[in-house]
Amino acid sequence: MQVINKEELTNFKRKYLKKMKESVFIYPTDSIYGIGCDATKPELVDKIRKLKKSNIQPFSVIAPSKEWIQKNCEINKEQKKYFDALGKKLDINGKEHCFTLILKLKNKNAVAHNVTQGINTLGVRIPSNWFSEIVKELEVPIISTSANSTGENFMTSLDDLNESVKKGVDFIIYEGEKKSVPSTIINLVTPEIQIKERTKK
Repeated sequence: MQVINKEELTNFKRKYLKKMKESVFIYPTDSIYGIGCDATKPELVDKIRKLKKSNIQPFSVIAPSKEWIQKNCEINKEQKKYFDALGKKLDINGKEHCFTLILKLKNKNAVAHNVTQGINTLGVRIPSNWFSEIVKELEVPIISTSANSTGENFMTSLDDLNESVKKGVDFIIYEGEKKSVPSTIINLVTPEIQIKERTKK
């Protein structure tokens, strides 16, 4: 299992972009570390489910662009202000939040079937950090879920990464300790918009 930093990824970008489409890997976001893969490949998504020990919960994705989201998800006028904020942090009650939007999926083929687990909604993110530019270059959605087994603490540094998860990934993109919490979930599909903040267990 290889650990690389932003500089190494940038210097050998072509190599790692290819590798990301074929691998399960850990990456930094604007909140914590995520574990991901090409969300259009069910065999890779299944590997993440086994590492997470999560067979039921749907996964979110980092979208390659807002255009991809508009093409594959439904967005109405009421939801547009949240959509427009993607790629930035959102002010909620005077505090900045990293966030994930839950939207209705209009193109069921946009991601592998085992991402959504049969439901017609999809969580989408565009983190406000440099890794979003990498996903844009990949031109495919990347699974966005915390780098831990279900029920365990999420990864904020290499020191607290679960050994079984560490052994199960192909490589890690590491940029030091994260001092945040998972993204706030904003559900835009429910009759009234639901905002769910998440905290460390």
